Amino acid sequence: MAGAITHDRPPTAEGRQGGPLIVTEDVDLLDDLLRLCAAAGARPEVHHGIPEHRASWEAAPLVLVGDDAARRVRGALRRRGVVLVGRDQDDPGIWRRAVEIGADHVLVLPDGEQWLVDRIADVAEGVGRPALTVGVLGGRGGAGASTLACALAVTSAREGKRTLLVDADPLGGGLDVLLGGEAAEGLRWPAFAASRGRVGGGALEESLPELHALRVLSWDRSDAVTVPPQAVRAVLAAARRRGGVVVVDLPRRIDEGVAEILAQLDMGLLVVPADLRSVAAAGRVASAAGMVLRDLRIVVRGPCAPGLDDREVARLLDLPLVGELPTESFPPDGGPPPGSAAKGPLARFCTAFWERVPVEGGGV
Repeated sequence: MAGAITHDRPPTAEGRQGGPLIVTEDVDLLDDLLRLCAAAGARPEVHHGIPEHRASWEAAPLVLVGDDAARRVRGALRRRGVVLVGRDQDDPGIWRRAVEIGADHVLVLPDGEQWLVDRIADVAEGVGRPALTVGVLGGRGGAGASTLACALAVTSAREGKRTLLVDADPLGGGLDVLLGGEAAEGLRWPAFAASRGRVGGGALEESLPELHALRVLSWDRSDAVTVPPQAVRAVLAAARRRGGVVVVDLPRRIDEGVAEILAQLDMGLLVVPADLRSVAAAGRVASAAGMVLRDLRIVVRGPCAPGLDDREVARLLDLPLVGELPTESFPPDGGPPPGSAAKGPLARFCTAFWERVPVEGGGV
């Protein structure tokens, strides 16, 4: 018989599945399971026994059966994705009851909380292709990495891809400023400093400022300049699970937090002005980033010094060449966001880049 508490949520247009089905009459256990669902960004459907409508049992992406309800669900149709949840660490009978109801897993709280949050988040967000994640860093200061990162993100969003721009440089002044959105509502990096374990991708996306049809995770103007590496790892992993495109503006220094980002990148673009001093500096940056980043490529910024061109810069650094960055990539302060002129040289450069590196499943 159905219980009195029901939180129904159908699948959304974005491909997210409904939340898990919870079956229990144990009030304390229910409180814990609801808390864990909230932490995973999922809204569950709750019953005291087998739901009257079989579709609720059969279609739920995950079924969490309280140990108190094991007897009441014995007659339910066998299915995958059933977890029997208990509290007594010393009760050997829970394994027998799990077999009786066909459970895939036995979970005892509170020890299994993090595993359960991760599992709930997985089914709530659905399983899809992770975002293509591209990092941009400068071969030296003022190379134009932030401009290129913004232009890539603006161009990606204009083409209809789900796009997130991440500002990983706390000393850069904030990419939201470059996009003209420093006053936009939404969370910035310091708000995620306490993040641990699993961060819900949907909740992350919805919490960030939306500028020029893309989401932006930037730094604010407070004194905070660091976020623990584990929080950086959790936030970027959540961003990637949403699919589409993630573009990261990277600092030239490689600390623990930046190393966490480099480890999740699919590709890095190193922006190098075409002069010998910049090439020398870029070599040091490439050496440090290359210890973690698997795929690092060169974008050359002109004008070129005598005897140098984009191919020679790539040869000196022994890295693959993407191309030469158009001079339009450096607009004056207060101007339109980089890449916003759809027919401009910078937008054409970015469009050509995305065409060579197609994004599957990234539509909004």
